[in-house]
Amino acid sequence: MTDRIVLQCRGVVRRFREGASELEVLSGVDLDVAAAERVAIVGASGSGKTTLLQIMGGLDEPTAGEVHVGGKPMHGGNEVSRSELRNRYIGFVYQFHHLLPEFTAAENVAMPLLIRREAKPDALEKAAGLLQRVGLGERLDHKPGELSGGERQRAAVARALITRPQLVLADEPTGNLDAGNGEHVLNLMLELNRELETSLVIVTHDHGIADRMDRILVLENGKLRPE
Repeated sequence: MTDRIVLQCRGVVRRFREGASELEVLSGVDLDVAAAERVAIVGASGSGKTTLLQIMGGLDEPTAGEVHVGGKPMHGGNEVSRSELRNRYIGFVYQFHHLLPEFTAAENVAMPLLIRREAKPDALEKAAGLLQRVGLGERLDHKPGELSGGERQRAAVARALITRPQLVLADEPTGNLDAGNGEHVLNLMLELNRELETSLVIVTHDHGIADRMDRILVLENGKLRPE
């Protein structure tokens, strides 16, 4: 691990209006994540963990505060600039795979490269190589409906990592899997994290997962604190 900071949050606040009142979910979150570092964020249900992850990834706007990824401000620009920043620096893994049902596994994994306007044959070749790496070399032409839950989630991990992003944001990445498949997917993420030196931020309620990270942070009363 180096001292280079990949993700920086400063004073992140998020409020939601509920009728006449306002609910403050995040109350000034500060966080630095170094290159190749693994960080787990835990906390009670409804504490704002997913909201924080979405703000880190530019999928939600903070009410106040700043997020920088790769030294670039995630907020303040338009949606096009945020999308380009996400595509360049960030990979996402969710509890549910979010694969596109009409495309094959290879096409789904290649999608971030195609969005970059990379030539389709090159993108599919890279996708096939990474799918082989995650044990899906025989499933390239299968659509999500033809894959098991564990296979779909492995394909989702491959899609998140196909661009070799500086940062992977994962929201309960094994929460929809049985213990065996969950362990397989987690091991795969950690192995690729080491290999690609990608920073990893995982939101989880599973302390078995959290304990395998470099740091565990608790989101409580709108702020992060070390466990």
